[in-house]
Amino acid sequence: MNNQLDICAIVERSRLGAFQLLVLVQCFLCMVVDGFDIQAMAYAAPSLIAEWGIPKANLGPVFSISMLGMLIGSLALGSVADRVGRRPVLMSATLVMAVLMYLTAHATSVDGLLALRFFTGIAMGAIVPNVATLVTEYAPRHNRVMLLTLVSSGMVVGGLVGGAIAAALIPLHGWQAVFYMGAVAPLCVGLLMLFALPESLQWCVLRGRQLDRAKSVLKRIEPGLQINENTTLVIAEPRKKGLSLTHLFSDGRLPGTLLLWLINFMNMLCVYFLASWTPVLMSGAGHTPSQAVLAGTSMWLGGLAGGWLLGWFVDRRGFGAVLVPTFIVSAVAIILFSQYYTSINLAYVTIAVVGFGILGGQAALNAMTSTFYPAALRATGTGWTLGIGRLGGICGPFIGATLLHLQWSTSDLLVAAAVPASIAALGIIGFWRLHRPTAVPVTQ
Repeated sequence: MNNQLDICAIVERSRLGAFQLLVLVQCFLCMVVDGFDIQAMAYAAPSLIAEWGIPKANLGPVFSISMLGMLIGSLALGSVADRVGRRPVLMSATLVMAVLMYLTAHATSVDGLLALRFFTGIAMGAIVPNVATLVTEYAPRHNRVMLLTLVSSGMVVGGLVGGAIAAALIPLHGWQAVFYMGAVAPLCVGLLMLFALPESLQWCVLRGRQLDRAKSVLKRIEPGLQINENTTLVIAEPRKKGLSLTHLFSDGRLPGTLLLWLINFMNMLCVYFLASWTPVLMSGAGHTPSQAVLAGTSMWLGGLAGGWLLGWFVDRRGFGAVLVPTFIVSAVAIILFSQYYTSINLAYVTIAVVGFGILGGQAALNAMTSTFYPAALRATGTGWTLGIGRLGGICGPFIGATLLHLQWSTSDLLVAAAVPASIAALGIIGFWRLHRPTAVPVTQ
């Protein structure tokens, strides 16, 4: 007798077991590697500038080119993953990153750095959309968003831990040590995934591939399942045909897709505006270099706390009820920071609150995006949304530089950063009113 099993229902009702935890740990490690590699050039820059004897401004394009690569990678490789699978794209991206980071340690010119950081950025652009997709498809329903935000916080962990590692290695082994570490880490993660990372169950069923392996994975998730050769795996959504990008705007998803793009663009603009210029502005306000660095670090520590806590609240209250006040508070905190940045202790507190909202909120936005799209479009939808967000990340530092060139005061510069945070809050209100997003994936 032929029996059908809805794989989504099985995963959603499951308890988080050892097998799913292994999947989430591998995704978390991918995010840690991604966070380290994003910051690697910043860690290496002072030592590299001194060794090569080049002006600081010469490295400006090197910082921006990786963001451009990430934009392209997010837009292009999400669609590739929807066609060939999440596992091969994610695994290939980490292994390519390892090779490129190793080659970067041997770069001898700014032009060489530009090329290597661009292609490294493309590989990094594949990480977040595919990680978000896999976590969404393997996490139980009752704590899915919390798990998504915890995994996403790996990027902040990578940046923080990488800074400590770089500080220890560079004085002993030079700036190249940062990139050697940046090569070893993704190599180890890629090899782990080669042996331990399963393919997306929903992708297998939608594409009709690796079905025997999918049945084996389901047995590991829920050992009591009765599965045999007559069992058919199903998913509560049809396979779509045609260019998947166009489906992001069909079936009532047009307003939601555009609002997600707006929200992510504005939030990432705000994140990278503050991340790039806060230490510089704090130093210009008379604080010591170490205090200026600690101010920037406070934002990332606040973001780590936000990534860990906001998902827990979203699972219980829903996206709109949590994210709307979070982004409103972030905008208010930015304005307070603009008024009290001369007092170092108040600056630490206010910028940490800002980080809690905009960095921790970004992790929740990734979860909201991933749960908005059905499985057939999930990597494409998440990739494009993150790609548009990366565009905002590219614009943020340039806007800050332009305002500095126009001789805006530090206070006015920081107030300007509240504008994109406020627009993001308005976008979330609009998205919430249209779609009432919950912590449960949307299926068709």
